[in-house]
Amino acid sequence: MRDYGLLGLFFLSIPVMVARPFIGILIWSWFNYMNPHRLTYGIAYSFDFVMITAVATMIGVFFSKEPKKLNLDGLAYAWIAFIFWVSFTTFFAFNEEGAIFEWTRMMKTQVLIVLTLLFVTSRERVNMLVWVIALSIGFYGIKGGLFTILTGGAFRVWGPIGSFIEGNNELALALIMILPLMRYLHIVQENPKIRMALLFSMGFVVIAIIASYSRGAFLAAGTMLLFIWWKSSKKVLTGGILIAVMMAVLAFMPAEWFDRMSTIEEYEEDRSAMGRINAWNFAYNLAVDRPIIGGGFNAFIPDLFLVYAPVPTDYHDAHSIYFEVLGEHGFVGLFIFLLMGFLVLYTGNWIKIRTKNNKKLLWAKNLAEMLQVSFIGYAVGGAFLGLAYYDLPYHIMSIMIITHHLVKKELTNTNDPDNNRYHR
Repeated sequence: MRDYGLLGLFFLSIPVMVARPFIGILIWSWFNYMNPHRLTYGIAYSFDFVMITAVATMIGVFFSKEPKKLNLDGLAYAWIAFIFWVSFTTFFAFNEEGAIFEWTRMMKTQVLIVLTLLFVTSRERVNMLVWVIALSIGFYGIKGGLFTILTGGAFRVWGPIGSFIEGNNELALALIMILPLMRYLHIVQENPKIRMALLFSMGFVVIAIIASYSRGAFLAAGTMLLFIWWKSSKKVLTGGILIAVMMAVLAFMPAEWFDRMSTIEEYEEDRSAMGRINAWNFAYNLAVDRPIIGGGFNAFIPDLFLVYAPVPTDYHDAHSIYFEVLGEHGFVGLFIFLLMGFLVLYTGNWIKIRTKNNKKLLWAKNLAEMLQVSFIGYAVGGAFLGLAYYDLPYHIMSIMIITHHLVKKELTNTNDPDNNRYHR
């Protein structure tokens, strides 16, 4: 029954997506991040909702009467440069078949995220998109947090099957990235009941992150919470709440969790950690041999480990967004990738400076700060996970670009002299 209900609602929504592509972007984000069809057990389980949503939305681009203009800034140009560069390196990939598969998968999502720049054209639409992304991934955090409480933290929390975030480590990183988005929604929300619901939801997400047993996520969460405290206007109150919540959660976790976290300082005795270091050395050696183009998508394969890895038989995936990009797209690809991260932070600072004393644009300041925190969480947690091509950080970038444009537009309308210093 659940399958037919989901399929029925989906097919009814297709004409709406064609007529209003913005709705298609929201539905695509829901299916892409939450994977609701993976919560069914019949015909809907393997149905390609994401692809059909993408096709309907792209068809809608041609039928929609909305103005269509890409508003690009420095961050957007760096993003486009990265897309072109990884496409270029694909022509020289060692693993040709695997590279084409990975490139195709990445481009499918990049096209839809780029369309976000076309149709998310107002504060209201930005907020709707943030709600969809935050709740789609947050669903697994809320569910995982409740599960952890009911089971005493004895089991790990996992993500939706067949998705980028199926693994406990990957889900933890995604939850870390949407926690600041939930905080933004909590800040701008005026309804006290919804604010309270968001507050409890964030608590469950924190519990789920810790219950993932992910050491990288633990470090990233600590860094991110530190930034949230730093950016808070009520540091004493916020710090007290964060410390109290963390102490309560840690007191609840079983001894197995502390045993797992204690291995952070004992990496030389941890086979998993040493395997990652071997993979990172492999990526560096490959990049040194092919500094411009790297090995192409899906270069982390056993055959190449025999050539470039210090321990040839100890094959591992990249386990790091930085070494993944370095090994697969060379030093040039890594430079562009790092440049995107820098420009996310730079653009956020630009927004905060120009909106500091502007009540009308206070929402943009709050959002820019939380987008920065989200990306910092990705930057830290991603150092230990191979999620360089995961959709969410690129969606975060697109929201920052859109917010940047909306602020610039508002400042232009109010003849703000600071607008002359807008960067491109």
